[in-house]
Amino acid sequence: MASQANAALPDGYELEGYRIVKKISSGGFSIVYLARDELDRPVAIKEYLPSSLALRRPGELAPTISDENLPTFRIGLKCFFEEGRALARILHPNVVRVINFFRANDTVYMVMQYEQGRSLQEHILKHRERGDRKLVGERFIRMVFSQVMNGLREVHTNKLLHLDLKPANVYLRSDASPILLDFGAARQTLQADTGKLYPMYTPGFAGPELYEKNGSLGPWTDIYSIGASIFACMSGHAPQPADARLLNDKMASKYRDLADTYSEELLGVVEWCLRLDPLARPQSVFALQKALLERTPTQPKRSLLRTLRRFMRSLLPRGLRGSDPTSTISMNTR
Repeated sequence: MASQANAALPDGYELEGYRIVKKISSGGFSIVYLARDELDRPVAIKEYLPSSLALRRPGELAPTISDENLPTFRIGLKCFFEEGRALARILHPNVVRVINFFRANDTVYMVMQYEQGRSLQEHILKHRERGDRKLVGERFIRMVFSQVMNGLREVHTNKLLHLDLKPANVYLRSDASPILLDFGAARQTLQADTGKLYPMYTPGFAGPELYEKNGSLGPWTDIYSIGASIFACMSGHAPQPADARLLNDKMASKYRDLADTYSEELLGVVEWCLRLDPLARPQSVFALQKALLERTPTQPKRSLLRTLRRFMRSLLPRGLRGSDPTSTISMNTR
């Protein structure tokens, strides 16, 4: 079945104790709704509805699935349900909070805590449209991705991979703290088990192993996506897709273009993540996080001078501490 647009559930529809308010977004794999629970609290509900396998017309509730696509649809449904069950066990401030999951309308629904904010992708596009030379500041990048990796470490500890990490799937709350959204594990499992679906990765953010039918996936796969997402923050676009890089890798020149704007240390971390050989990348999120926090830019000279002045002032007698200690030193050495 060719991919088609599926009709969303109607506004006001009652679904297992939740009232649909409106559709938030839709893609090739699912539809996400804003809804309210029985206490009138907002929640986000994701509906498993792959457009390449199932068709729901306006006015219908259950999708139509051909006999040919039914086995594939059921495998994906099972993976989606198991992913919801696994995510529901994770209680971490940087991972989307799954509070319920259930079957209805011949498919599966995942109920998540609703958050106010915007995606990291929207944040990047806002700065790109304004023509800012530095789209996202380095301090902001380090702060956000250190927290993203806190959440990703918890995900990996629970034997899950994200497999679709990109700026569109990093949600920033109003205080700029990030949340990991829209895990792609069910989609990848669906593709790997059946061989019928094209991989639902995002070119540029996917490591080369995701292009292979039986590629070796692991934490290093999500780590490639971390590096690609940081690169997107700096450049405003995704890196060169991995399959194209295998033929003619142009990333070295792209790093050079960013060298005047971002520190050598941060670019080094990104290059490490984006190595085509999975074994040449960080093998754990912990190792990457340590590098991101350790490889900080050299302290500016102005900051060093302020530090020196504070230190020298502490050595002066109390009566002289209001003066500039460095000027006192220079006068005494004339």
